[in-house]
Amino acid sequence: MAGADMPGADSGSRGEAERRDGTAHPRAAAVEVLAVFGPTASGKSAVAEALADRLGSEVVSADAMQAYRGLPILTNQPVRPTRLVGVWPLDHEGSVGEYQRLAHAAIDELVETRGSAVVAGGTGLYLRAALGGLELPPRPAPGDRARWEAFYDADPQRAHAELASRDPAAAALVHPHDRRRVVRALELAAAGASLAPAEGRLWSAHARRPSLLVGLAVPPAELERRIALRTDEMFARGVVAEVRAALAGPVARTAAKALGLREIADLPPHLARDRLVLRTRQYAAYQRKWMRRIPGLVEVDATRPVEEVVDEILEVARAR
Repeated sequence: MAGADMPGADSGSRGEAERRDGTAHPRAAAVEVLAVFGPTASGKSAVAEALADRLGSEVVSADAMQAYRGLPILTNQPVRPTRLVGVWPLDHEGSVGEYQRLAHAAIDELVETRGSAVVAGGTGLYLRAALGGLELPPRPAPGDRARWEAFYDADPQRAHAELASRDPAAAALVHPHDRRRVVRALELAAAGASLAPAEGRLWSAHARRPSLLVGLAVPPAELERRIALRTDEMFARGVVAEVRAALAGPVARTAAKALGLREIADLPPHLARDRLVLRTRQYAAYQRKWMRRIPGLVEVDATRPVEEVVDEILEVARAR
């Protein structure tokens, strides 16, 4: 960040931050945004909140499902107020483009008024949108989606072959049976764009503001234990009733993608619990792959107490 030290918790002054025990903590240099990424159940919220407390700032969520209100248990929303949590009703068709505008405004406000911002999330695309600026693909022309859906439904293999002729790179990324992505790829190809990102476009070392991106590392066995424990807590807290109440009203297609929504709605609780644990483990594995794609990401051991993790993050930030 600009200046020699990280801004203060009170007036944005430069110097040393105060630990919770009252002792001074040197501030980080050249960092305005501290971003915390990691698989589900890795402890992102706790680490991000502790970081925000140290810096006198707030947390901006980069979680696609936490942006919706009405499913706080299912989407594991933090208890304390967090920017961009619960900002959309369940019937709102949210998009990464809309989220990007909101995230940039929230981060800019926090940096300008508090000197720094903390971003936390497990949705890689949303985190990237918050830190940088995605080159968002164009919207399809009216009627295009219905036309390509009908084309795909008539012959999926032919649709994929058409995609291969128009955009070989996108066809190589999309399975012929993935109807949604084949249709979207055809839409983009017709508009002169591509579903396949250009080299380095999705993750770039160039952020809007000086940033440090930290990945929370938790061994798979420990992560699975945490996922099972958290799922049991969700059911104990009343996630079944929450889902039923949510589905009593309109739910947008984007909100309906919330992990576990359909399982809890359609299956007996014990089967829904087991299915949700399995799907969450699979999603966590996908998130860990995302971590390996991010250039410049600093991994920290997240099996330690939160304050130790925060100490290490601030040490790394000060060295920048």
